[in-house]
Amino acid sequence: MDWVITGVLMGIGGTVAMDLWALALKQSLGMPLPNWGYVGRWSAQVAKGRVFHDDIGSVPMVSGETAIGWAVHYGVGVVYGVLFLALVGPDWLNGMAFLPLWIFSILTIAAGWFLLQPGMGLGWAASKTDTPWRARAMGLIAHTVFALGMWGAAFIKVG
Repeated sequence: MDWVITGVLMGIGGTVAMDLWALALKQSLGMPLPNWGYVGRWSAQVAKGRVFHDDIGSVPMVSGETAIGWAVHYGVGVVYGVLFLALVGPDWLNGMAFLPLWIFSILTIAAGWFLLQPGMGLGWAASKTDTPWRARAMGLIAHTVFALGMWGAAFIKVG
C-alpha cells in the first residue's frame, strides 16, 4: 500500500504546483487567483442535492465556504494522484514516464469543464465566460503544471 501514500503525495504535489502557478500568474500578469470560496459554496450546494446554478455568486454564502473550497481543491488533487497510480499500476513508479501522467492530467480537466464550471454557472467548458477559449487554454496549462507537480513529487518520494 506504499503506492497509495505515494499517490497522496503526488496529488498534494500537483495541487501545490497549480497553486504556485496561479500565484506566479497573479504576480507577473495580474491574473486573479481562483475563488475557492465559490468552489466551497458550490460543494455545499452539491451536498444538498443541487449541482447546477445560473450564478454561484448569487447563491447565499455558506459558513466556512473558503475552507471547504480549499479542502475540495486538495481532496480532488489527492484523489487524482491515487487514481492515476491505481490506473497505471504501481510499477509506473519504476520508470515514471511523464507522458501517461500528462495525458491523465489533461483528461482530468473534464471534471472542471463538464461538472464544476457548468455547476457554478460558467457554462460547459467556460462557454458563458467573456473569453472561453482563454479560460480553456489556461485550464490546460494549469493541468500540465499539475502533472509536472505530481511527477516531481513522485521523484522526491521514490527518488
